[in-house]
Amino acid sequence: MSTNRRASITHVIFDMDGTLLDTEAVYTDVTQQIVSQYGKNFTWEIKAKMMGQRAPDAAKILVDSLNLPIAPEEYMAQEKTKTREMWPLVLALPGVEKLIMHLNHHKIPQGVATSSHLDYYQLKSQNKAWFSLFNCIVVGDDPAVKRGKPDPDIFLEAAKRLGIDDPSKVLVFEDAVNGVIAGKAAGMHVVAIPHPSQEKSLFSDADLVLNTMSEFDPAEWGLPPYDQE
Repeated sequence: MSTNRRASITHVIFDMDGTLLDTEAVYTDVTQQIVSQYGKNFTWEIKAKMMGQRAPDAAKILVDSLNLPIAPEEYMAQEKTKTREMWPLVLALPGVEKLIMHLNHHKIPQGVATSSHLDYYQLKSQNKAWFSLFNCIVVGDDPAVKRGKPDPDIFLEAAKRLGIDDPSKVLVFEDAVNGVIAGKAAGMHVVAIPHPSQEKSLFSDADLVLNTMSEFDPAEWGLPPYDQE
């Protein structure tokens, strides 16, 4: 971990899936349903490689890793059909709404940089009024994002839209190794909140690793403390 844990953060950027929203169980269950048709098992080792990737790239990783007799596009079509009704029902993870409301109250600009495509983002953010508090949303199929995570493009684009000149003033929240690599490549500080099934040792590039967002202390990063409401 970095020793520079008291940086003067002015902006915050969040990943969405598995960081803001509890979507990973849906992805895991649906993907297992699909691959079990071909006698395969969807392991965390494969899932970890897919996490943070844009949908076409993640689908290719899955198909290649399990040698599935379908094209990545067929997997994506099956997954979309099975998950469409589930996405509006996913809930915020612990500590998420508290932090977003807190940052908004203190006028700290915040954005979302998600590998989810626009149609998935719209489904997942339904019925969640707090998404309106973000100053920018950058999705995985945004034309300005040429390369997905672990490349830094999506975080750099979010920073551009937030009017950030110095990426070292930005704090990124991520749950995926690919996202941590992307955030660090963008020159930003990164807090990792891995899924409990993942080894925390895989997140050694992050500045801080937490179990949940509820453990986050804004004051450690030069942000207004929670008791200043």
